[in-house]
Amino acid sequence: MKTNSMTCARMDDLFAGDAWFDPIEAGIRGRIRGFIEAMLEEELAATLGRVRYERGPSRGHRHGKRERQLLGSFGPMTVNVPRARLAGSDGTTQEWRSATLPRYARMTRQAEALIASAYLAGTNTRRVKRALGALFKGAVGKDVVSRTWRRVKADWEAWNHRSLADDDIVRLILDGTVVRVRLDRRATNISLLVVLGIRSDGQKVLLSVCNMGGESEAAWRGVLDDLVERGLRTPEFLIIDGGAGLERALAALWPQAPTQRCTVHKHRNLLAHAPEKLHDEITSDYSDMIYADQVGEIEKRRRAFLRKWRLKCPAVAASLEEAGDRLFSFTRLPPSQWKSARTTNAIERLHEEFKRRIKTQTVLPSAETAAMLFWALLASGQIIMRKVDGWQSLAEKPTAQITIDLAA
Repeated sequence: MKTNSMTCARMDDLFAGDAWFDPIEAGIRGRIRGFIEAMLEEELAATLGRVRYERGPSRGHRHGKRERQLLGSFGPMTVNVPRARLAGSDGTTQEWRSATLPRYARMTRQAEALIASAYLAGTNTRRVKRALGALFKGAVGKDVVSRTWRRVKADWEAWNHRSLADDDIVRLILDGTVVRVRLDRRATNISLLVVLGIRSDGQKVLLSVCNMGGESEAAWRGVLDDLVERGLRTPEFLIIDGGAGLERALAALWPQAPTQRCTVHKHRNLLAHAPEKLHDEITSDYSDMIYADQVGEIEKRRRAFLRKWRLKCPAVAASLEEAGDRLFSFTRLPPSQWKSARTTNAIERLHEEFKRRIKTQTVLPSAETAAMLFWALLASGQIIMRKVDGWQSLAEKPTAQITIDLAA
């Protein structure tokens, strides 16, 4: 047991940075303190209108220095910050505040960004501490990581209240996912309801991510009403997963907007109504229908699918008929847009990446943290979304009526 403890201690020392001495790093870090102090002196001299020890008129007077602890990408450091009193026009004086090193700032913005990025990469606070231990010389504890993460919250709240009036959104993709969070000291499943917008130039943009107890009509209506209040215009096309609550909410708010049921979700529904030995055959027939390149061919293969499966497995045929024309709304669009309009894959990929990043944490601290983390992965550039396929033809409006004859 003693040997194991000694081995662990040696490993900790190894990756703490002490065994990786680099004269270049040591030389640079040794000069950083002087550089920071020189910057602060220059800033104060410009404010007072004269350099240190210079005679002549001044806007105030110096009165010593004070030590400040600062954590940056260069590691932890103690710097001497000059102090001064500035004279006001009314004869009063006030303490000078540095813009370079703001009051109460404990770390540089670069250090904050590095800590937040490490957290967003899919690790927890304790692992961030270990990963950045060498760089920050042990100055980063889990409380520092948590404090840095809380600062991101201000940007998150501003994003949640931003106006959408100037966003030229022509299409919406809506879907939800379930995550586990800590609620009243217990691990609880909540739903993250995500709304992705497509601008007229084809660029995807995250519009909303809200934590809710489920995907009921009321939950989705709350999300949609908030978007409308912030200026979102009626979209030209909607893509959904097929949840009943979401469909009812959209029908009440935008009854005329063409709505596409995700063809991937419907495929899963079909398979759920049949024994496993029939899955390959169902998949083949369904794919032939959905991915046909002409409307007439889709119509023909749909009729063939229903005739065959009404006899072989009626539940499969009934499930397909349940979707109605909403499964083929993509045919209202130019063929170049069919690929991007058939499914909610754009959001599904975000869900997968989000869950991959949080899998080391098992249970997130709170429901708000889950939503904020989802947003931050995109806001920080950890996840980058490309334009939708067929974006060049987004200026073409959907046709007024469904082009598929549903008679079978």
